[in-house]
Amino acid sequence: MGFAIKKDMKKVFVNGYGSIGSRITQFISDDKDVEVIGVGKYSPDDKVADAISRGLHVYVPKEKTGAFKNYKISGTIEDIISESDLVIDAAPGGVGYENKKTLYEPKNVNAIFQGGEQIGGNESVAELIFNSRVNYEKAFDTKYVMQGSCNVTGMGRILQPLKEKYGKKIKRFDATLLRRWADLEDSKTTVKDSIEWTRKPHHNDDVKSYMGADTPLFIRAFKVPTRQMHVHLMDIRFDGPAPNSQEILELYKNEYGVATLYDAKGTKDIRDYAESIKFNFKDTNMIHIHADVIEVQDDVVKLTYSDDQTGIVVPENHLLMQAMLFKRKREDAFKHTEELFHMEEKKKLLQEHFAKK
Repeated sequence: MGFAIKKDMKKVFVNGYGSIGSRITQFISDDKDVEVIGVGKYSPDDKVADAISRGLHVYVPKEKTGAFKNYKISGTIEDIISESDLVIDAAPGGVGYENKKTLYEPKNVNAIFQGGEQIGGNESVAELIFNSRVNYEKAFDTKYVMQGSCNVTGMGRILQPLKEKYGKKIKRFDATLLRRWADLEDSKTTVKDSIEWTRKPHHNDDVKSYMGADTPLFIRAFKVPTRQMHVHLMDIRFDGPAPNSQEILELYKNEYGVATLYDAKGTKDIRDYAESIKFNFKDTNMIHIHADVIEVQDDVVKLTYSDDQTGIVVPENHLLMQAMLFKRKREDAFKHTEELFHMEEKKKLLQEHFAKK
């Protein structure tokens, strides 16, 4: 993996090297159109040694350089920002706004932020939440864009095809989000023996920001004691009799990043299979519709799908990066992302393994 700067290549700095940053870095380092000029680290932990062992240049905040004296650091985040064409901000949640005001705006550098930051309001990191299925072209010529969280990203892949086919025939969407407590590799977070609910979950406003404020969407969110994946229970109410389940499943047959599974027993079943065939980070990078539990009752379709948490936003970041740096045509951007992520192959393997018996 080479990291020498090449002429005419766009220079990308990944500011943060945790669950999202490490994944993004691994994939875009294989993109021949960009040069990963380094990663930012805020804590002197094992991830620093991991990044250096992979040949990455590690940069740290100027005021924290002393804490990293046991590592071969390449310099400060403040200095490397000036050399970047784009920063993918994957810093700890809530730090994005501070980075925007103290680093990116003063250096006049474009940036992508991750879900969990604020959109709109006094501490807004951006005015646009990106979803490749819905608003890819809107990221052209946009200086700051937020990539939606995993739950927010996944809902775009489900809602947009329904909206395109049925339009005003849909009266409302009622979704219950069962959120995983922590990522698989997040050893610092204790998974509590408790189910907790979120008052006024941000997901509702986030999804409506790109789907349209008039989208009849109503979300409840619960955090459940698992590290495996998120699960969404979505009731789709129609104005009149609902389509049959086969018609709904056919709608997603050719959707990028959406797999239809039949006999998975649970989220760990999917994760274990992904690990067994060596998917990077055990990620599938997609939504999995659980076809064996879809139900249609009168005017309602009851849909259950699982969402590959952190993994689902990584190809989205790559698509957003292409929109912001190259204004690449949507179909060309998806083709390029597929070359790195092989999601069509993953979808095929998943659907064959969890096929209808």
